[in-house]
Formats: sequence, structure tokens, C-alpha cells
Amino acid sequence: MMYRPKKLCFLTLLWILGIGLNLGFGNALKMPFRVKDVLPVLPRQVSWPVLNSLHSAIDLLPTYIGSLAPNNGSISWKGACFYENEARVEFTGPGDRGIGGATIHLLTGAAHSWTCMDLYVFATPYRITWDYYFSGHEHTFKIESWEEPAEREYVKQHGISVFLMPSGMLGTLLSLVDVLPLFSNTAWGQNSNLAFLKKHMGATFEKRPHPHQATINPDDVHSGDFLALSKIRGRWGGFETLEKWVTGAFAGHTSVCLKDELGNLWVGESGHENEKGEEIIAVIPWDDWWEMTLKDDSNPQVALLPLHPEVRARFNNTAAWEYARKMSGKPYGYHNMIFSWIDTVADNYPPPLDAHLVISVMSMWTRVQPAYAANMWNEALNKRLGTEDLDLYGILAETEKLGITFDQLLTIPEQDDWVYSDGQSTTCVAFILSMYKEAGVFGPLSNSIQVTEFTIRDAYMLKIFEDNRTRLPSWCNSGDNKVSFCQILGEYQMELPQYNTLDPYANMNENCPSLPPHYERTRRC
Repeated sequence: MMYRPKKLCFLTLLWILGIGLNLGFGNALKMPFRVKDVLPVLPRQVSWPVLNSLHSAIDLLPTYIGSLAPNNGSISWKGACFYENEARVEFTGPGDRGIGGATIHLLTGAAHSWTCMDLYVFATPYRITWDYYFSGHEHTFKIESWEEPAEREYVKQHGISVFLMPSGMLGTLLSLVDVLPLFSNTAWGQNSNLAFLKKHMGATFEKRPHPHQATINPDDVHSGDFLALSKIRGRWGGFETLEKWVTGAFAGHTSVCLKDELGNLWVGESGHENEKGEEIIAVIPWDDWWEMTLKDDSNPQVALLPLHPEVRARFNNTAAWEYARKMSGKPYGYHNMIFSWIDTVADNYPPPLDAHLVISVMSMWTRVQPAYAANMWNEALNKRLGTEDLDLYGILAETEKLGITFDQLLTIPEQDDWVYSDGQSTTCVAFILSMYKEAGVFGPLSNSIQVTEFTIRDAYMLKIFEDNRTRLPSWCNSGDNKVSFCQILGEYQMELPQYNTLDPYANMNENCPSLPPHYERTRRC
């Protein structure tokens, strides 16, 4: 393992940069060395500004090398450090999980200096992993097990995508190493999620007394009542943990209750998985939704947030149903998912994240899943630029032409009336809040609030929910819970900091910071 100093003397750093940048120290000292070679051992706060000073945004994107598939032989390329490289992949036996894995064989040679390194990312739609190489010989990188059989079949067909990264990314990637266990669908994975949220967000996860499952009387549930879910295990548990960390939300998914004219209870949800495995907007009977939730292996914790009686009185149930039926069957709002999170240039990225990492992930996913990338950000970024059909590289070129930075582009607020190629785009929480707008919850403010800018945290902070515990149904909570909402499922007490505290206002949540661990908001941001 290479020694990585945590601190570098200022004079030593100045000496190194002076040599690398050739700042007039003369020609007496020559060595096989470049300033970029030391970037991996520098703090991220130093390495990225240096990279920025040497390159444009486009040059800092990962370089796509090629895809490794078992029947495609080997690929060869010239790296940033090692000029002669070759790689191939072979599948390995069934392993502990019975679905096999793979070994990547990567041969490096002809280094341009004795101080340099190459950093690679290996990606499929199911994982992103990385490794880095300082010496020239054959290296092996093992994938002990596929995440699921579908990943094995994907690699057979399309291969593992290989990217060469700017070497200053190493510190960022190493800082994210405790993210990897979050996606494991095991007790270890669940404990990793709990530990991550305790460490980075100050969550407590107090055990709840039995019973962990409420016996719900649908007569006590009303149209517009809000469902907040927190999944803590497996793929969705890991994803939600990261979503919570970057947004400050203590829940990772939401749904909404609806009563029809016969008094039957339904659940409206953006993000419902249909029989084809697609994430869509759906309205399903309560009993079906509740049964699926109880069987969910992500171990969801669920809270029911009843609307305040005064808000419920102005909730137009007919308009809510019209909106729900209009949106039913449309895809989940991937187009604007990340833009509810990013409001500012620097104050929404928990270290070590930053806009550079965001653009790197965008670039890699554009190669691995081009259709998915178009859904996730290309269309939305084009709308912010007033352009059409530009790919990520075209978008970056256009931002430079306009004299704005990519991180500034990300902060332009989403507009609720933007229509994408597959219709209006609403995430789980934007679907509910858009319904609230149609149903009159926001009153005269409806036209001045862009709910696609709201995170889940922003939604449950709205001062529209029940604030009197004595009006909650008797089945809401068990034991000595003191919260003013109903937890209906889960072994851990759900926390919703600043729940039901913020009156709606015009242009709400369009310019809000969200840095852990306190996620402090500026006034009327």
C-alpha cells in the first residue's frame, strides 16, 4: 500500500508545483515528473483546483476505454501514465452465491515517469468499482459475485465498461469506500446503512416497542394523507441512504392516500414497479399496496402523515383524482430527480462529493446506459440551456460558449410546466405535491411554487400536517411515542427533523443549501 501523507508542508507543495508548472526555477533540475503525477496524494480541495487550472471541464471527464466481455478477446489502449495497456475478462465459478463472478486481467507497461499512476473505473448498470496502478505488470481485479443473474447476462451481451479517470479523483473515490456495503441485501448491509446514517446525519434508530406493524382502520385515513417510507436494506436501501445523505431527508420514498366516491382507500405512487420492472406512476388499492410493503425485503419503515383538518377541508378530492388518473401509467420522474437536490453551486454537496464527481458519473453512465442518461439529465440540461438534443459533450460546449460553469447550470430551477419527451416528469414527492397544487392545498401560492424543486425533506417540513396528537387515530403509534404522525410499520422509530414547521411561500426551495450533519436552511431560500 502506498503511503499517503495527510498533510503536505506548504513549502514542499510550492516546490513540487513550481517544478511541475516550470515556474522559472531554471533548467538545472530535470526529473521524470509532472504536476499531475502528485495529484492523487493531495487533498481533494487542492487536487481539483489544480486540475481545473490545467484543463477545461470537458478534459476532466472520464475517458471511455472500451468494454470487456468474455467472448470479445482483449482491448488495448494508451493510458495517462502507462502508455501500453491491455485487458481482458474471464468469468469465474459459481462462488458462494451460486451466480459466479469475474476476474479482470489488466497488463500495464511503458510508464512515462516513475511517479505517475492510472486510475480506472469498471462499471455496469449494477455497480461502479475502481482500482489504480503504480507499477507496470499484470494486475488482477476480482468481482467475487455478480449482484444478480441479470448483471451476468448484461456483461455477456455488453461487457464491463472501462473508464480512465483524472488521477485527482482518487481521493474522492477512496473517501466513498464506506458506501460500498450499503447495497448488500444482508444483515451486514442493513447495519452498514444504519451506521452510515448515524455517522453522517446523526440519526438515532431507536428500537420501537412491539407491535412493529399497526392494525390500520381505513376509515381513519383520508385523501391527501402523506406516506413517508424509509428503506434500510438491499439495493433500494443503499440508494435511499445516499439520497438521504445528500438531501437531508430522513425518508427515501413517498406515496399518497386517496379515497374514491365509495369510500375505498387507494395509494398513488410515482415509482411503483410494474410487471415489466418499469418504475411508473400508479394508483393501486390500499390492500395491495400494504401487502407489497409488508413483503418488501428492503425492510421499510413507514409513517402516515395526516393532513391538518383545515388543509383537508380545502383538499379538492375530485381534482386530485383527475390529476392522478391523468398521470397514471407515466414513467417515474427521472428527468428532474437530481435537480430537486442541487440548488447551489457548492452548498449541496456533502464532502467528498462535488460537481466534478457529478459530471464524471454522468459521463460514465452516458456510455454504459445512454438511454438512461438521456432520461436522467440530458433533456433537463437542454431545457436549462434553451437547446434541444445536445448530448453531454454538446451541453458542456454550450455552457462554455455562454460563459457559465457546469455547476451553475445545475442550479437553474426546474419548472413544473416543462414537458419532456415522455410527458411531465414527477418524482415520488413531486407527484404528491403536484396533486396538492391541483387539489388547492397551496391556495393562491400554487402558481409561484415549483414543486419539482422539493426534496422529501422539503415536503414533510411543510406546515400542512396534523399538529395535535390527540386527534390521531388510536392505532397510530404504540408505547410512549411522542411524535405527531402515525408510524405504521418498522422496528425503528422514524425521525423527521423539523417536521410540519415551515409555512409555504413563493419560490420556495429554489436556492437552499443542504450540508450535513445539520442541513441548515437559509431564510426563505
